[in-house]
Amino acid sequence: MQEVLAALLKASAARHRHLCPRQVLGVRMGMRAAELLDLDLPQTGKRLFTFMETDGCALDGVSVATGCEVGRRSMRVLDFGLIAATFVDTQNGQAVRIRPASHVRQAVSRYAGDAQDAWHAYLEAYQVMPSEELLEAQPVRLLVSLALILSHEDAKASCEACGEEIFNQREVLVGGRVLCKACAGEAYVVPLGKPNRDSASLQEVRVPCEMAP
Repeated sequence: MQEVLAALLKASAARHRHLCPRQVLGVRMGMRAAELLDLDLPQTGKRLFTFMETDGCALDGVSVATGCEVGRRSMRVLDFGLIAATFVDTQNGQAVRIRPASHVRQAVSRYAGDAQDAWHAYLEAYQVMPSEELLEAQPVRLLVSLALILSHEDAKASCEACGEEIFNQREVLVGGRVLCKACAGEAYVVPLGKPNRDSASLQEVRVPCEMAP
């Protein structure tokens, strides 16, 4: 188990150029899912589907341990801000939600008492703590349709308003018209001027970004 964990942590760290406690949690969550669902992970196919409840370091750890990837449509990110994930066996529908145990930080000192600070204590303890103490697992039933999420890779439609191509059956019908979600009122941006392929013209419509570095 420790050899497998070490290899997965190395792969996760390569994505960040360092290893952090949340990556360790993500890897351990993925490994726990393999045990509970009796799956051979990381997968090369798409049998396992993962709902991640946050982005960032924990996501990369889960991805490395399970083989689930957003780009391969075997993972979806839900912006809940929670270090938790629900793992679904797409063949039998079995699903389990895994998260760090409620009082895991209080137990860290028993496994990394000589660490130089709290951050390093988490990093060390999360690697050696027994799964049953580190993580909480709960069987769950999905309230969303996994079949609709997965859809069909060859499903295509064209928006009758903007003309853009729509994939994975994400089109909506409004007043008998086939529309993309943006044209149906679910847009997350507002167009500024007309589309232009000239990157220099973007200087004219650039707006300040309020995101912290």
